[in-house]
Amino acid sequence: MRKKIVAGNWKMNLTLDEGHQLVAGIVKNLPELNSDRQVVIAPPFINIQHTFYQVEDTPNIFIGAQNCHSEDEGAYTGEISAAMLKNAGAEYVIIGHSERREYFNETDALLAKKTDRALDNGLKVIFCCGESLDVRDAGTQNEFVEAQLKAGLFHLHKHQLVNVVIAYEPIWAIGTGRTASAQQAQDMHAHIRKVVAEQYGQAPADNMTILYGGSCKPSNAAELFACADVDGGLIGGASLKAADFTGIIDAMIKA
Repeated sequence: MRKKIVAGNWKMNLTLDEGHQLVAGIVKNLPELNSDRQVVIAPPFINIQHTFYQVEDTPNIFIGAQNCHSEDEGAYTGEISAAMLKNAGAEYVIIGHSERREYFNETDALLAKKTDRALDNGLKVIFCCGESLDVRDAGTQNEFVEAQLKAGLFHLHKHQLVNVVIAYEPIWAIGTGRTASAQQAQDMHAHIRKVVAEQYGQAPADNMTILYGGSCKPSNAAELFACADVDGGLIGGASLKAADFTGIIDAMIKA
């Protein structure tokens, strides 16, 4: 049985004190989790260790990082290595978020290296993929996302997949005024699972957790999570409000 996960990506938001208050509110109202229903919180780098200490006694809630460097160490001023993240308490790292691809020109080849460094250092990877509005309007979204997965992930061995989660981001439906329906989310998630099965076999594909990285809120989470191939969400803005985030977690548990 594959894991259901709700992951909160704070992006470049919240000071240490603000983050502390948010996590306190989440933990206070957290629905009961288990090994198959988990939560990941991905704060800014400077909050990671503090947030880890805040949740370390709460079962099945883990810390994630929003990025890591592609090398283990060296003269890379301002960067953070996978080993540093693991040592600070991170269990997961987000690789290839659409904002990293767009604003920092991260290529598929670079993301493949980052994935390797993360896995080599004992981190689980949340690997993001997704298409722009132009690609969606051209009707080539399946081929586009498939190419991202093949270039960024499919060099891995089958045994490494147990430490990889895929997050689908419909970039065309984030901040554009367009919305993605639950059926559109399901269609892409099913395609991703099919692509994984073609590369690694049906069993690894069936065990792969695939998260929806669109505009997921308490109001639409239940509908999204009811889809057969949607295993939870990578949550942005709604993860910054304790009530919204726990509402989404509750929908994941009930799905």
